[in-house]
Amino acid sequence: MSDAILFAVEEGMARLTLNRPARLNAFNADLAHAWKDATAEATSRPDVKAILIDAAGPAFCAGGDVIDMATTMGASGAEITALAEVINAGIRSLTESAVPVVAAAHGTTAGGGLGILLSSDYAVVGSRSKLGSLYANIGLTPDLSVSAQLARAVGQRRALQLVLQDRLLSASEAVEWGLVAEAVTGADGSAEADAVRARGEEIARFWLAGAADAYGQAKRLVRSQPERSFVEQLTEEARSIGAALETPDAQARVAAFAAASAKKSG
Repeated sequence: MSDAILFAVEEGMARLTLNRPARLNAFNADLAHAWKDATAEATSRPDVKAILIDAAGPAFCAGGDVIDMATTMGASGAEITALAEVINAGIRSLTESAVPVVAAAHGTTAGGGLGILLSSDYAVVGSRSKLGSLYANIGLTPDLSVSAQLARAVGQRRALQLVLQDRLLSASEAVEWGLVAEAVTGADGSAEADAVRARGEEIARFWLAGAADAYGQAKRLVRSQPERSFVEQLTEEARSIGAALETPDAQARVAAFAAASAKKSG
């Protein structure tokens, strides 16, 4: 796997670290293919029950590497489309999986980086973080799932405010809009980045310490709901909870809960 992504699995947690800090972790061909490979491995391994996405350097992800597009790649539309499809494969690996994903997105997240963040199920930023679209500033249109996921996350009107302006949301605005779950602070930019990464890992460890498979199935139910009608979703919920109850983990947890309740009432 390319050094453009650092990949490690430890005690059930897969950590994917975007690793092009000099370019604010913007996607070029190397990062795109490394992203596709890393997400495929993380979501297919039976020992992985939680995924953490973080980034090296001062920012989470600035989207596509515009300089690389204009020089190395010659800004070919066909090449950009093909590269976007490679990154999209990784996004689909995450969103279609039954593994919960947390993004630790310190610093700036912009353009396609917003799509990477939206591919997580829980996002943490720093109090100094800024998030926005900014595609139209250079004459481009949203990609990497931004048009597919942004309106679902914040509503259509707010999504349009981001894609039709050069606005960058503050961390507090991103929390208020529901784009991210929480913001953490640090004494300076570096300390805050460390705090964001640490909080992201804490959330992943919380999933692992609990009913990890149940969290994963809950994520799958919510993520896949648009594929089904209301009645079909009710049926899938009923099937899923029945299947969950058959697992040893659920049986042990239900028995423990019942015993604790009986003790309290007695």
